[in-house]
Amino acid sequence: MKKIYLDHAATTPVDKKVVEAMLPYFYKHYGNASSLHSFGRKAHEALEESRKKVASLLNVKEKEIIFTAGGTESDNIAIKGIAYKNREKRYTKGPHIITSSIEHPAVLETCKHLEMQGYKIKYLPVDKHGIINIDELEKTISKNTFLITIMYANNEIGTIQPIKEIGQIARENNIIFHTDAVQAIGKTPIDPNKINVDLLSISSHKMYGPKGVGALYIREGLSIQPIIHGGGHERGIRSSTENIPGIVGLGKACELAKKRMEKDTKHIKKMRDKLIKNILEIEESYLNGHPQKRLINNAHFRFTGIEGESLLLSLDDKGIAASTGSACSSKKLQPSHVLIAIGLTPIEAHGSLRLSLGRENTQEEISYVTDVLPEIINRLRKISPLWKKQE
Repeated sequence: MKKIYLDHAATTPVDKKVVEAMLPYFYKHYGNASSLHSFGRKAHEALEESRKKVASLLNVKEKEIIFTAGGTESDNIAIKGIAYKNREKRYTKGPHIITSSIEHPAVLETCKHLEMQGYKIKYLPVDKHGIINIDELEKTISKNTFLITIMYANNEIGTIQPIKEIGQIARENNIIFHTDAVQAIGKTPIDPNKINVDLLSISSHKMYGPKGVGALYIREGLSIQPIIHGGGHERGIRSSTENIPGIVGLGKACELAKKRMEKDTKHIKKMRDKLIKNILEIEESYLNGHPQKRLINNAHFRFTGIEGESLLLSLDDKGIAASTGSACSSKKLQPSHVLIAIGLTPIEAHGSLRLSLGRENTQEEISYVTDVLPEIINRLRKISPLWKKQE
């Protein structure tokens, strides 16, 4: 049976060119980048060359890129690092952070951790498409607000936030702005300087690189307190012997993304639009997220009278890999916090399906999916107590 992978928001296959670039650093150029001998210098050269490639994708300075173990760590370093740096300031009502109700758990759980330490967190609501209200953001800002952390694009429903407007508001109010760009990087051009972003999180495995490596953009001149202490690697912000093979992979993935972005965008968006058009022809099917302001590879649906896990298993039987939402919480029984935040009931949320495309998918695969999905939906509805078709 042919296997069709439509879960690229969870992770992507590692590009063959990325693997080829990484291999020598496992067995041939295996030195510690901090060592002074030739083995170490070779590793250090690879480290800095990769930093250059990541910086090039974002159009920023090389010294503004710090390598991490992934998007979660990048979010933690950004938020905690700024929070701890600011806790000695005297705030009349406590240090204040603004975020949204649909952030990735890497941000939400970090904010909850800071709440237990006395920080005040405002979780902005979103509209039915998953977009924050800019006016409400401005009203929420106080003289105690030192950080805004809003994701670039949502990992479940694909909605893209008004990042440029948020950045402008943050800059005008002298507030640091962090964005989790894990899902957006490599899919759309991002220049932190043009959108007034001070901190930006990246994950390698969402863009055809290896797992276990990421990066954090830190605007030049911004002081941040490290949360991992040790030998002073990565300008003292993230101590730990650098994962050179992984970093080389991330660098190569960024290089490929920059070269392929225009081509990939055209190819993937065409497939996504076909997917959305055909699936919405199914009775009582709905698109979650903004119809236009969404990631090029994201198509998130809900189907009345359907239980999501049964739908996933049925698709898997047909060779199609998909998701009900975030891979980080796919084994939890409670409904997605993102879908609840946009106004869905728990039953509606449980009937959702996320299809996220990649550069290797084909129009033939999309046609196959849109052919078999209606049959699966009809079969599941016949045995579902939630489906009561009106005669």
